[in-house]
Amino acid sequence: MILYPTDRVALFIDGANLYSAARALNVDLDFRKLVESFREKAVLVRAYYYTAVVEGEEFSPIRPLVDWLGYNGFAVVTKPAKRFTDAQGHSRIKGNMDMEIAVDMLEQAPHLDHMVLFSGDGDFRRVVQAVQARGVRVTAVSTLKCQPPMIADELRRQADAYIDLADRLDDWGRPRGAAATPSIRTFGENEA
Repeated sequence: MILYPTDRVALFIDGANLYSAARALNVDLDFRKLVESFREKAVLVRAYYYTAVVEGEEFSPIRPLVDWLGYNGFAVVTKPAKRFTDAQGHSRIKGNMDMEIAVDMLEQAPHLDHMVLFSGDGDFRRVVQAVQARGVRVTAVSTLKCQPPMIADELRRQADAYIDLADRLDDWGRPRGAAATPSIRTFGENEA
């Protein structure tokens, strides 16, 4: 990924997808380090973080992370997760944020030079193509270094650049259990 010092950059973090990638790599991420690594190289306009939250529970395992991100300059976008029962009778939680991410990417395109999408979801291929048509470069961040790979081939090919999360752990990771800031491991199984 090439960033120029004058590039206007925004991060679009699909919380559920990034959680799955980090869990597959058995790692914690440090959001402060992650944001600072982009601020050092370009003009970071905004860092968005998207996640569904379970409402009505006394304690939500994602709440400390969402609160920390909100207090530390992230634009946190949430919506209520939906409970449903699957065909086997198991209670499941679903909270897809794809539409919110896609709309924000399209709305922000006129104001940015580069977008960094932290997701491996192939559904984003078309919105990446649309913002590229508006002159914005897009980098996708996920991982191929687990089984199964966490990034869809069509998204990786559409993006202008691809960063494998496993290759950036020295910059964005931290030892498990180190509690400098809430980590991606703050998520519980409710993350959908």
